[in-house]
Amino acid sequence: MAGLAGSRLRQGRLIMAREQLTVRGIVQGVGFRPFVYRLAGELALSGWIRNDGDGVTMELQGGGAALNGFAERLLAERPPLARIDQVQRLALPEDAACEGFAIRESSATGGGQAAIGADTCVCDACLSELFDPANRRYRYAFINCTDCGPRYTLVRHLPYDRAQTSMAGFPQCPACLAEYRNPLHRRFHAEPNACAHCGPELALLDADGPVAGDAVAETLKRLQDGEIIAIKGLGGFHLACDARNPAAVARLRQRKAREEKPLAIMATNSASLAGLARIDELSGRLLRSPQRPIALLPKTAGCDDALPGVAPDVAWLGVMLPYTPLHYLLFHEAAGRPDGTSWLAEPQPLLLVMTSANPHGEPLITRNEDARALLPALADAVLEHNRDIVTRCDDSVLRVGCHGHAQFLRRGRGYTPCAIGLSRGGPSVLALGAHLKNTLCLTRGSEAFLSQHIGDLDRVANCQALEAAAEHLQTLLSARPKFIAHDLHPDYFSSRLARNLAERLNIPALAVQHHHAHIAAILAEQQCDETVLGLALDGVGLGDDGGAWGGELLLVDGAHCQRLGHLATLALPGGDRATREPWRMAAAALHSWGDDENIAARFHDEAAAPQLAHWLNQGKALTRTSSLGRHFDAAAALLGIATRTSFEAQAAMRLEGLAERHGLPAKPPRLHRIDAANVLDLSPLLHRLADGLPPAEGAALFHACLIEALADWAARTARRHGLRRVVCGGGCLQNAILARGLHAALGRRGLSMLQARLVPAGDGGLALGQAWVAQRHFNP
Repeated sequence: MAGLAGSRLRQGRLIMAREQLTVRGIVQGVGFRPFVYRLAGELALSGWIRNDGDGVTMELQGGGAALNGFAERLLAERPPLARIDQVQRLALPEDAACEGFAIRESSATGGGQAAIGADTCVCDACLSELFDPANRRYRYAFINCTDCGPRYTLVRHLPYDRAQTSMAGFPQCPACLAEYRNPLHRRFHAEPNACAHCGPELALLDADGPVAGDAVAETLKRLQDGEIIAIKGLGGFHLACDARNPAAVARLRQRKAREEKPLAIMATNSASLAGLARIDELSGRLLRSPQRPIALLPKTAGCDDALPGVAPDVAWLGVMLPYTPLHYLLFHEAAGRPDGTSWLAEPQPLLLVMTSANPHGEPLITRNEDARALLPALADAVLEHNRDIVTRCDDSVLRVGCHGHAQFLRRGRGYTPCAIGLSRGGPSVLALGAHLKNTLCLTRGSEAFLSQHIGDLDRVANCQALEAAAEHLQTLLSARPKFIAHDLHPDYFSSRLARNLAERLNIPALAVQHHHAHIAAILAEQQCDETVLGLALDGVGLGDDGGAWGGELLLVDGAHCQRLGHLATLALPGGDRATREPWRMAAAALHSWGDDENIAARFHDEAAAPQLAHWLNQGKALTRTSSLGRHFDAAAALLGIATRTSFEAQAAMRLEGLAERHGLPAKPPRLHRIDAANVLDLSPLLHRLADGLPPAEGAALFHACLIEALADWAARTARRHGLRRVVCGGGCLQNAILARGLHAALGRRGLSMLQARLVPAGDGGLALGQAWVAQRHFNP
């Protein structure tokens, strides 16, 4: 009998096999239950399925061959947004009363292993309905199905059911409810399911109150007239303006106090970016992926003329494609409301700046009340809706890295809270991350969950956001930590919060050295447990000796870390002020080779230069740092590229942009020294830059010589310790030239290089490394 070959006959009756299957992974809210319902019907299997605290549990009864075929097809044909991490099969006694197949109500029982998927862009099937005038959801701004739409940003608890989301207050109309209850419909248990009769609504408000008429049409008109509009998205509000209008862009920068930091744009499709950015195959896939991140693309020569003020003085343009129905409706309006979807493949002239809607340095705004209170100073009008955002989530930012791998600069919407698999399990660890670009990490078994980008913890609101995110992630994952990890710096808010939580929960806390955590984050995400040489290239992190580290060679063996070498230190005149005034690092470099008398002359526009030169000449006690990031600052200032900056890493980004456009020399000179204590001295390279080189030539020389110096240093140290693998981490590895160059240079020396792929190389990935070290410290 087809499909029943594994069954047996007893006294003329067909004997069935029965199993319980527990499936873990991202299997809630992605159409998994209707997929199983259809598959069971095709294979003539009876039984039931439900969501629970483990993921989904089902019982199936039928022929043995059919059950085996079901297990195979479950993996091979799973829904597009589902991820299956584990399938447990348990044989059960036959149940003679088992007939048909049912989808049961969700249960809160289970081992707390359920997970929720990330938000994804609207799917093609929904887009077809969105632009079909005959469809009842024509131009409905909240169209979705089980294959697309919000999840993480609207769920409060698991299991993932409508009552646990911000859609709980929107009872479905009969038509929507019929879809929702039909296992054969793609909106079966699509929790945000709604239509214009029963779902969320848009509203446009300006200084005079609600604006009459079509909210989308009026929003587009105002954008085209040069206004700045705050638009509510999945994880928060954006500030939007016409990217081709330099006056609007300048006004947005002035209002947001964002003088020069690059802005991201949104375009209808890749074709609309012709003449602005170069898009290779991987970049195109990244742009069109369901996650829809901001992708950093190499600018073309005409980009800055076409988009003045959008991304000045850098070689990259941040671009994303529409991901919510509302975004698509704005571009549809601009295209003249064509029927169908063919227009989506054609170039469209509208380009929108899309940047986070928040007062400078504050968290992303998510609540309508806050938008109305805080955004009038930034936006001319607010396009809001009445579906609450439960969890704020910034856009993710990626670029194409070495050998065709995407590299995170910021991990958020589209990727959070997807689990990162670890090489082994253990008790749950909560890691509170860094002071800048903060994220937190919670482990559960052999999985690590990195939170969305929180921000810099020099603002009270961001500190409160960190506390809220820690509690929400624990609630969502049903995981309570047994251990806590934090940065070695005792005065960071994240460190203080970690100690307070440890005391409150009566659990141990571990301080993890900053650069150890950078290397550990890469070992964690790539499930590498071997002893490695870590090359940590960073801004500044507190070292084991109390110093300001940032250019380190480390021997990393799990929870053990030994410093094997470092960059020769430079004075850090003014402490943190030097990070905003690169001329101070250039002065420190001049001092390092005895050229104090030229400091005031070279930086004559800086009122503090003579006094600083005097302090340095008198040998005043100053903090010193081994930071490679500060060497980048010194190089940029010595070349006249940047003496002051308005945002973090601006000097380094300008340096990288010039070098990218100029091209690196094929055979750079040796401009470094390595002493007997394994200290790498880059002063010969900085000295060469001070000789009056053209800025672009100097930027290219700096990158080329730096790559060779670091590779020589790492290879020499690796040979001494019998190591073949170098793990490169830290914020400087977000420099594409440095990452590519190191990979090639280490390879020429017979070494393999690991670098971050699933998390940012900088402080945004630090919490994962802290958690990994704590796992091995407390559970060796």
